[in-house]
Amino acid sequence: MTHSRQEARGWSGRRSGARVVVVVVGVLAVLLGLLGPGATSRAEAAPDGSGDAPLPTTGGWPLDGTPTVEHAFDPPDQPWLAGHRGVDLEARPGQRVLSPADGRVVFVGRVGGKPVVVVDHGGVRSTFEPVEASVRVGQRVRQGQALGRVGHEAHCQDRCLHWGLKRGKAYLDPLVLVQGPASAGSAGTLRLVPSSRRAVVVAEALAREVARRAVEAAATGGTGFVGGPSLPSLPAGPVGALGPLGPAGSHGFVHPVPGAVTSRFGRRFHPVLHVWKLHDGTDFGAACGTPIRAAYAGRVSRRISSVGYGNRLFVDHGQVDGHHVVTAYNHAVRYVVGPGAHVSRGQVVGYVGRTGFATGCHLHLMVWLDDRMVDPMTWL
Repeated sequence: MTHSRQEARGWSGRRSGARVVVVVVGVLAVLLGLLGPGATSRAEAAPDGSGDAPLPTTGGWPLDGTPTVEHAFDPPDQPWLAGHRGVDLEARPGQRVLSPADGRVVFVGRVGGKPVVVVDHGGVRSTFEPVEASVRVGQRVRQGQALGRVGHEAHCQDRCLHWGLKRGKAYLDPLVLVQGPASAGSAGTLRLVPSSRRAVVVAEALAREVARRAVEAAATGGTGFVGGPSLPSLPAGPVGALGPLGPAGSHGFVHPVPGAVTSRFGRRFHPVLHVWKLHDGTDFGAACGTPIRAAYAGRVSRRISSVGYGNRLFVDHGQVDGHHVVTAYNHAVRYVVGPGAHVSRGQVVGYVGRTGFATGCHLHLMVWLDDRMVDPMTWL
């Protein structure tokens, strides 16, 4: 009898153990189902953050048209620190959300109370929130196919779609999937290059731009910018070509932030690209989150994002003291006004950040007079 009871207890224990194994196997099956067929081989070929998993050869915006980038990709220096691990695109509830590249839907549901859709592109994954999905898990989608519509969520007060891109556990800038002039700050065709060559490729592009401007300057007899040292390859054009500017500080413009000047207009060794190039504005040192104020009354003409300048805002001030004046504010963490908005002098238009090629929090201010770039400090 005792032996039979022991056998019964042993069988019962084995059955319990079997149930645990079945549950574990079931959970693994669900996880592998989410990862999709071939996910194991991809993980072995490209460990998290290895950079070996391929990017799609074509890509596009996840919204119709060319949306405004409200908040650029700003990853933290360390994985555990705060940062912005994706981009926020200006959007309103009800707008269509599109797949930026071919892929397969691997998740539809809520994460932290937010409606999320995830699309696996074969080496990287796009994540979108808030999205009220019209697709199902396992469904194949083509680039430009609707995934659902922008939902309601407090991340940016129902004004944006958050788009993330991951390779394993590593976060990438989603704008690398976008092709065309508005993509990731490119000036033409998008080229996908290893991260180790990014600075070199950007430097080469800048060199081509300098050469292009040199040809234009030679044809017009000017430099394209005034008020600061010229590049050796560009002929020096007279400041007087713009007409009298008047003394700095006499035009009613105010400094957009209270910080001190940390880098002046002129030729310098770029701290990120490590090449000599024109520093085309004035840097004001200020802590991240410091309010940025319009230097003068005007109308917001553009709000865009680029690789180098990060989040940018352009304000057209019209005619001031005989010159058409435009200012641009760069590297902000975000802006609170958009294209078409009229701003008054001193009005808060955004907040200091370190988006784009920036080694720290600051504002990069640019000024154009009659479509020619000038040293901002000759006008402020």
